[in-house]
Amino acid sequence: MREVQQLSAEARNQTGKGPAYRARQKGLIPGVMYGGGTDPESVSLDKRTLERLFDTGGFLTTLFDLNVDGAKTRVIPRDVQLDPVTDRVVHVDFMRLPKGSKVRLAIPVHFKGQDVSPGLKRGGVLNIVRHSIEMLCPADNIPNFFIADLSAMDIHDTLHVSAIELPEGAVPVIRDRDFTIASVVAPSTMKEELRVGGAAATGDAAAEGAAAPAAGAKAPAAAGAKAPAKAPEKK
Repeated sequence: MREVQQLSAEARNQTGKGPAYRARQKGLIPGVMYGGGTDPESVSLDKRTLERLFDTGGFLTTLFDLNVDGAKTRVIPRDVQLDPVTDRVVHVDFMRLPKGSKVRLAIPVHFKGQDVSPGLKRGGVLNIVRHSIEMLCPADNIPNFFIADLSAMDIHDTLHVSAIELPEGAVPVIRDRDFTIASVVAPSTMKEELRVGGAAATGDAAAEGAAAPAAGAKAPAAAGAKAPAKAPEKK
């Protein structure tokens, strides 16, 4: 399950552009914590710490225990505002995750079994339709990733979401169909061989059909052959 990281912040009493600018001048990043049935709370976070976490990737899917002046709250980042010139973080929004709540996240899919897949060993190509699955997960049971097993897949086989083991309480956002995660398709060379082979077989069959006379049909008369003489009529 997904690891919960620790993050410290301090309460920010003043809001607006002026106080936010002064906070940035002091090496702090302004933010807000909302949701959970309580009023939004303005906070400030250490700039270097927040930028380091953001630059590692996956910040918006990371769970934090946000420590605000000694009080810890389970949160997840929901929005990050960047400076249009420097691309550095200037503001961050956190959503509270009370116990028993669910959160919508895109969970990445990792693939295994490529080395033993019959289709891939025959030269097939792995066609990944979804690199992640949009899920509704319990806040205390969020997986880091899903495993998609390709070891039994042959050419033209398809792997659907029903083949993925999901954690208890987690459901895909798309629930009206068994959507595709990946498939093994024939390589372009194999497709061309099948196309050429099929065209040749069709041409041979057509030629044989044209050469063979239909059952019961008379052979055509040879060129220049005379028609048989009629017998004289009896008077």
